[in-house]
Amino acid sequence: MTPYENLANGIVLRAVEDYRDALRDLEVNPRYPEALRTVSDVERFFHSGWFSVLTSLDGVVLMEKLRKELNEK
Repeated sequence: MTPYENLANGIVLRAVEDYRDALRDLEVNPRYPEALRTVSDVERFFHSGWFSVLTSLDGVVLMEKLRKELNEK
């Protein structure tokens, strides 16, 4: 992979990790402001043109899979 691809993958993976962590935090405390803000920010990123530049993944499908993954645990 090129350095650009590594960077793009790293950005997307960091967003996925942040999203998972925030969703877990919200299960414990649904009104946790930092987690609510993180979920909102990451969802906006997953819908953005910037996300589309970084990856060919569908952001909406990715969010659905991450939420389903959390609910299965």
